Amino acid sequence: MSDSDVTTSMFERIGGSATIDRLVDRFYERMDTMPEAQIIRAMHADHLGLIRDVLKRYLTEWTGGPRLYTPEKGHPRLRQRHIGFAIGDAERDAWMLCMRGAMDETITDAAARQDLDKALSGLADWMRNRQ
Repeated sequence: MSDSDVTTSMFERIGGSATIDRLVDRFYERMDTMPEAQIIRAMHADHLGLIRDVLKRYLTEWTGGPRLYTPEKGHPRLRQRHIGFAIGDAERDAWMLCMRGAMDETITDAAARQDLDKALSGLADWMRNRQ
């Protein structure tokens, strides 16, 4: 097998578990403090510890790292899990604002950051359930 036959996962490209941990921590810090994020902060519990851990496990697996989410939670079923929340353009945009800021602060590889942004943007757009 040659080097060109090996695909590097997004998890590896961005720096693995340490980067996922920092990314999620910065995401929730931004969501907790940015006035522009109040619309999505209101959808969460007062304490973010549990959901922070869930997002770390989900993103680890989603980016190609170890299976930390599905053994405990099963199939992500993201739309179904979020159906009780009104998610429109404003909510999607607030979520992406927090995530993009967190990515800018934690992912040093510009190409990987751009690729992850594209993937997360598609995911965030797909999560909309309201006009």
